[in-house]
Amino acid sequence: MNRNVILQNVGEDLQFNITPEPKIEKIKSITDPYLLSDDIIKHVNEIFEEELELGLKKNPKKQSSLQMANTFVPKLLSGHALKTFSKNMLNIKKEIFLHLILEEPIFRVILLKLDPERELDCIVKYYTVPDTLRLGEGELLFEFLAECMHNFLEEKGLLGKKLPLGFCFSFPMIQTGVNEGILVTWTKSFKCKNVVGKEVVQMLNHAFSEKQGVDVDVVAIINDATGTMMMGSYIDKRSAIGMILGTGCNAAYFERVSRIEKWEGKHPGIDEVIIDIEWGAFGDNGVLDFMKTDIDKEVDQASLLVNSFTFEKLFAGKYIGEIVRRVLNQLIDKNVLAKSVQEDWKFTAADVSDTMEESNLEKILKNMKTKGFAEATLEDAEIVHYVCTVISIRGALLVSICLSSLLRRMNKEDATIAVDGSLFKHHPKYDKYMEKFIATLAPNKSVSVGWCSPQGIDDMFDVIQHYYGSQVIARCFPGPFSVCLTFPLMGYLRGRDKPRAHPDLFQFILAEDGSGKGAGLVAAVVTSLDTSGLHV
Repeated sequence: MNRNVILQNVGEDLQFNITPEPKIEKIKSITDPYLLSDDIIKHVNEIFEEELELGLKKNPKKQSSLQMANTFVPKLLSGHALKTFSKNMLNIKKEIFLHLILEEPIFRVILLKLDPERELDCIVKYYTVPDTLRLGEGELLFEFLAECMHNFLEEKGLLGKKLPLGFCFSFPMIQTGVNEGILVTWTKSFKCKNVVGKEVVQMLNHAFSEKQGVDVDVVAIINDATGTMMMGSYIDKRSAIGMILGTGCNAAYFERVSRIEKWEGKHPGIDEVIIDIEWGAFGDNGVLDFMKTDIDKEVDQASLLVNSFTFEKLFAGKYIGEIVRRVLNQLIDKNVLAKSVQEDWKFTAADVSDTMEESNLEKILKNMKTKGFAEATLEDAEIVHYVCTVISIRGALLVSICLSSLLRRMNKEDATIAVDGSLFKHHPKYDKYMEKFIATLAPNKSVSVGWCSPQGIDDMFDVIQHYYGSQVIARCFPGPFSVCLTFPLMGYLRGRDKPRAHPDLFQFILAEDGSGKGAGLVAAVVTSLDTSGLHV
């Protein structure tokens, strides 16, 4: 397989010192299929662009694997452009709002005390969702959420008080309104019965109504990719894409309403709206089968949700470690790597990140011995590092192909990509690989990032402006959880307090915890909005 110009950008990382030559050939015979050729990169890009268009059509000629869900969130002003509005457009009274975040393997309840005269007071409580509920009857899951909400409100002395709630539901859904979401499919470790195809806000509201003293109304539902995007738009007004790169992977971006053929509902005065792509399922219709390796197919068959979420299974945090482990097993079978006693799924994304973090082979070797490589040598450590590098590069390149397509599609002179998720946050080279790949795949664009540090965030104060026929403003406050959903809230970046040496490269904001307390602010704003006319 021929190397291409893009992989030459990371050529130094693909060098390794292994002898003799026959051993190198055996290694490359297994790893080279993960180094994408020019033709494959071009083909994946063409397929992605076609799937985007199909997903926006009312009656497509064939079904797209991309959901392209309308979030009903229009383009928002952000950053310095809003500062002039801050003093005379803050209309929200002192209130209490709730936010519930359902994700893997926990969910969070957040209480926001919103006072225009003060910063946001935030109380968070974590709950673990038992396996029996994640895999059992769906109604029992929502009853559990309601029971935990009851206990939380009882602890805070809020039983019987009517409260609005913003619901972060980190699973593919079809939104038919700001507070209406129909589950398309479960992902990751969730597979509850009798929920797919149902309206989850209705199910949650019903569960709340069955608990005495829980007078809570779900007024907004949103997913984590949209939240990350909106936090990015607060940090940097040039933010145009929000992406989750953690256990799974998804992205959201601004699309022109004129291109959304399937949106037939009212949208007066709205030129752009955030589209939730749900690209973790890219390829579920078979369009990416041509590039899947035997190991990719094995990982899919060993997963909880077989034949689904094709794209994210090629690289996301839940799967990348298992891909590496199975590649290493192939090398063991060819007698080029020391034997290991690893069990399925025991080599994790954290192990990949730790291996990539180290340049010292002694440290990698030490870590390997804790993973079952009892007889490993320094040469084995270099092989493991190389495999982790190859699989990481493939993942970063696949994501970059799609991000570059979006950037070209939006045709913005300046663009920032806001990212949240454990893999992006902890992997030491993912962002660097992506910056290099995107700079090549989406050339001739002036792209920069709004830099921010924890020290500077405390001084940030802005408002947002949201048009649904009337103007509604919400204030954004700094805080330790630094998250955002529909309406932006500043976030802490990964220790970045100065620009990079090459501002012309694509760069990324780490919009940390993009699915956090912002939904509570959504609830605050939605209670002041007339959104009754905004539907599919």
